[in-house]
Amino acid sequence: MTAIDFAGFVDRLAAASAETILPFFRTAMTIENKASGGFDPVTAADRAAENVMRTLIRRSFPDHGIIGEEFGAERADAEYVWVLDPIDGTKSFMTGMPVWGTLIALTRFGEPVFGVMNQPFSRERFSGDGEGSRYTGPTGNRALTTRACGTLSDAVVFTTSPLLMTADERIAFARVEAAAKLSRYGGDCYAYCMLAAGHIDLVIETGLKPYDILPLIPIIMGAGGIVTTWDNGSAAAGGRIIAAGDKRMHTAAMEILNA
Repeated sequence: MTAIDFAGFVDRLAAASAETILPFFRTAMTIENKASGGFDPVTAADRAAENVMRTLIRRSFPDHGIIGEEFGAERADAEYVWVLDPIDGTKSFMTGMPVWGTLIALTRFGEPVFGVMNQPFSRERFSGDGEGSRYTGPTGNRALTTRACGTLSDAVVFTTSPLLMTADERIAFARVEAAAKLSRYGGDCYAYCMLAAGHIDLVIETGLKPYDILPLIPIIMGAGGIVTTWDNGSAAAGGRIIAAGDKRMHTAAMEILNA
């Protein structure tokens, strides 16, 4: 059984989560803070959407595992495991900004084989299997391809916020930022999809969890990009992440980050 066999089911998951989330968007919501220090918000929309997806997975694939941001892991050692982040970008969601999305990954033996980012408000869906990536939205359907960018002086770089980095990480990021043509903050999962679509060149983050990045890896790689940790390791476990549309850009930025 290959990842493509699950594509139709992933569409069902995305549609079900969208129907659950959208009634909450830009409404008065109760927001809880999950963090003992700092601010890590969660809303009823996060929990309801993950519950809907978990129910569909259990019903359709009872032998599969599930790892979700809100309700943890079950059968995490199964051959196939679904990795769910119902609302990546909850801070954007709670402030009415549309740069958030539902992340869904299917892993096999721990490796991501299919990923989706669904943005129900803009009716956009980005998907990939590591071999190819696609966009579906109001402007039609098309293949995703990263763009060529060989030098940092031509690059557009994104991070969600330097404030999420440690002091040393901010210094390292600032070196890349100073060499780039343009840097922008914000975007969460949406920035990675813009990289896959060829609109930006680099995304540099820290402190990511597996559910933050696993669904995006097949999309980026399928579009011709590369995503690793800052020390060129696997991005599957999260941590300090660098994604690039051009392998030359990845090498250049990684050298500066680790200088």
